[in-house]
Amino acid sequence: MTDATPPETTGADQAPDYDAMTRDIADVPAVEVITTVAVHLLSAAAVNLGLDKPDSEHKDLDEARKLITALAGLVTASATEISSFHAAPLRDGLKSLQLAFREASLVPDEPGQGPGEKFTGPVFG
Repeated sequence: MTDATPPETTGADQAPDYDAMTRDIADVPAVEVITTVAVHLLSAAAVNLGLDKPDSEHKDLDEARKLITALAGLVTASATEISSFHAAPLRDGLKSLQLAFREASLVPDEPGQGPGEKFTGPVFG
């Protein structure tokens, strides 16, 4: 005697309900998207500068330069949109990265020529 009802599917057989797992992108405020992207750029640049740990094997100044320049463009362009409450800490982090880049470089860039300085102006310690 056979049962006509299909066997129950296991959790592995069912596709996850992504709609239930994530929130609609339209509900995310722009300031949250901008600051999240900025923090990711900041973190990636810090790792590429070797700031994650002493004797880091991830040090890559070329990659750090690209990330810092992208961060500078984003912070500069969005500062008026995200308010100084959000922009000020991002500017501080950006300046710290720019100074760390200058210290890590064997041949430091001229003032105004460092990563992101075309957006922020020369950075001095």
